[in-house]
Amino acid sequence: MKNSTIAASLLMATAISGAGQAMASPNVLLIIADDMGLDASACYNVGNQQASMPNIEALCEAGLVFENAHSSPTCSPTRATMMSGQYGSRTGVGAPVATDGSDELSVDTFTIFDALAPTGYATNLIGKWHITGRQSGYGAPADMGIPDYFGPYFGGLSDYHNWTAIENGVEVEIEGYATTIQTDRAIDWVGEQEQPWFLWLAYNAPHSPFHLPPADLHSSHDLEDDEAAISDNPLPYYQAMLEALDTEVGRLLSSIPEDTVVMFIGDNGSPNQVTSGVYGEHSAKASLYSSGSNVPLIVTGPNIDAGRTAAFVNTTDLAATITGLAGTGFDSQDSIDFGPVLAGAEGSRNFLYVEHFTERETKGGGMYGWAYREGDYKVVVALDADVELYNLVEDPMEQNDLLADGGTTEHLAISEALSAAREAIVAPAN
Repeated sequence: MKNSTIAASLLMATAISGAGQAMASPNVLLIIADDMGLDASACYNVGNQQASMPNIEALCEAGLVFENAHSSPTCSPTRATMMSGQYGSRTGVGAPVATDGSDELSVDTFTIFDALAPTGYATNLIGKWHITGRQSGYGAPADMGIPDYFGPYFGGLSDYHNWTAIENGVEVEIEGYATTIQTDRAIDWVGEQEQPWFLWLAYNAPHSPFHLPPADLHSSHDLEDDEAAISDNPLPYYQAMLEALDTEVGRLLSSIPEDTVVMFIGDNGSPNQVTSGVYGEHSAKASLYSSGSNVPLIVTGPNIDAGRTAAFVNTTDLAATITGLAGTGFDSQDSIDFGPVLAGAEGSRNFLYVEHFTERETKGGGMYGWAYREGDYKVVVALDADVELYNLVEDPMEQNDLLADGGTTEHLAISEALSAAREAIVAPAN
């Protein structure tokens, strides 16, 4: 099926399902793109280097686009917040999990899959894991309530065509383009279900290594399949990977039932190799600025109001929201159900919190510390750096630090108030 046909079918199916009564137990499909910031999507007006992604753009037209959804600056902390419904300061996952298991999420953590177990929902996770390392063993997904995990266990793939997956707790060698294989697995699993289901589908794309995907998945056929060309100019290859991802997402969406809530989200900002100049002097991935944590979030499905919302969302909130759709709840003070926003109501979250930390040396580096926003203002507190304050309404790209010259009395008071509020929300859980 051509992309345009898939997009049109998606819009029609969503309109039909949205016109009816909300399903008591909707299916829920969570799609995670790896290293995709706002600048990569035409659904957002950030920069001018968006990839061709007609199926995701159709989701944006048919559903609700969140303008203030925030993740952690890197992948493992974001995935841990989704899985646990807790900030990293509680779980200890503040940076990418090392192969040996440093910074990993404890297998004893109560997860979104544990919460769904009594509901009768079928559940599964397909794709990138990167929440635990070798010390917890390949059985960690099963320990966390996932009965049938398949996918790459660690951070990135060295080769998208030949890679190692974990299946039934053991390593298996896979030949085939990772984005396609993961989509095939998702389609097969969904087709087998006879009860409401929740699927967490975590693509590796468009995470490096940058490459030229199979020709039938993208339109950039003038690109050279050459390592030197890719190294010299990775952006068009990153865009081709996104287009390939979109093609496969379209194939998946054309196969799912109408009574499905679809959530599409990025796990952190785009790779810094492809964002030069987009965010001024700030980097993207691994940054405490919005460039590192403000990610695409689009939700479609039965009775979800189409449009755009400025409601605040943290990735911790996915646990409470998804379990809420399934008719249960999630017991974490860090996870706030944004289900009312999907129906056109105001959201309950009045702040955004981002953190990035580790006690070990990391190869990727990045910006460590935390950031906290309430209302128009955001404070950024990075290690070994001066506190910074921004007005996000007047300065959405965070180029004008209001404390750079010492700050006014008013701005100093705002900074202190935001810091105090942050201390309150990371206090020990009740």
